[in-house]
Amino acid sequence: MQTGPTMATLDDPGTELDDFPRLTQRYQRELLAHCYRMSGSVHEAEDLVQETFLRAWKAAEKFEGRSSVRTWLYRIATNVCLTNLENRPRRPLPAGLGTADAMAGDALEIDHEITWLEPVPDAAVEVAERDTIRLAFVAALQHLPARQRAVLILRDVLRWSAAEVAEALDTSTAAVNSALQRAHAQLAERGLTADTVEPNLTAAQQQLLERYVDAFWRKDIDSIVGMLTAEATWDMPPFTSWYRGAENIGWLIGTECPGNAHDMKMVATQANGQPAYGLYMRTPQGDFRPFQLQVLELEGERVRHCTAFFDLSLFATFGLPAGLPDDRIGASSAP
Repeated sequence: MQTGPTMATLDDPGTELDDFPRLTQRYQRELLAHCYRMSGSVHEAEDLVQETFLRAWKAAEKFEGRSSVRTWLYRIATNVCLTNLENRPRRPLPAGLGTADAMAGDALEIDHEITWLEPVPDAAVEVAERDTIRLAFVAALQHLPARQRAVLILRDVLRWSAAEVAEALDTSTAAVNSALQRAHAQLAERGLTADTVEPNLTAAQQQLLERYVDAFWRKDIDSIVGMLTAEATWDMPPFTSWYRGAENIGWLIGTECPGNAHDMKMVATQANGQPAYGLYMRTPQGDFRPFQLQVLELEGERVRHCTAFFDLSLFATFGLPAGLPDDRIGASSAP
């Protein structure tokens, strides 16, 4: 009895579509990155990838081999994303709301109604194109209508031809070229680009990050300020305010952050091809509980931008511990 689709690609007959578990394993990470760029949500992207594979499995017997399996899957995934994004709001970061930067000490406003942009763990996605998975670029994409977003990703990230994109989106080559032009113009007007990044941190940048973690542990505001660029920015969804300037950010951390010296521990991770940290806050009982997930953007040997996400469910998404034990001498080791 036939238990699944058997039609295979012309260039790799009898393998890819014969073995669907292997197919999903092979393309899972890069399709998740694609769906994340489209949706701005790692949780939605996971569901979109599963829907993509389900549709592919159902349609496999109709696959005629006119393109590679990879191209075929991207076409399905793109259309799954477009359907999902119909009549749904974009996912911004606070600076993308169009409001002016705030001064530390102003009242903090929180908005849980906004569907905020989420970070994505490096371990979950293919990050060969590091600049196109960065938070700044994914946030920039959120300013585009869904079809323009799809065109820009397929043309500029995946390097598809205009004809290939037109076939995938069931439109004309002229319409694709027009959409790409409008997308570029809109991003340029807003000053939003995919800045290039170094593939690996330098030794000096690694030392900077070690000092950064230590400065938060000691709550040494002067040291933190000294590691920020003069025009550094800081935002922290779901709070709608965002902050510019090293001194302003230092005041914010010094006055609004509830922890004192030796109250804030950081556990390193990677998000969007960038250094990131789960920050844990000491509780009255002495142990540490998740407080925020910081994603950093570096410029040389300083921090240019930090997004501190207060969505604590992200700790599980990134495989970070649910808590850290009391580190004081003589503290009980009981849970």
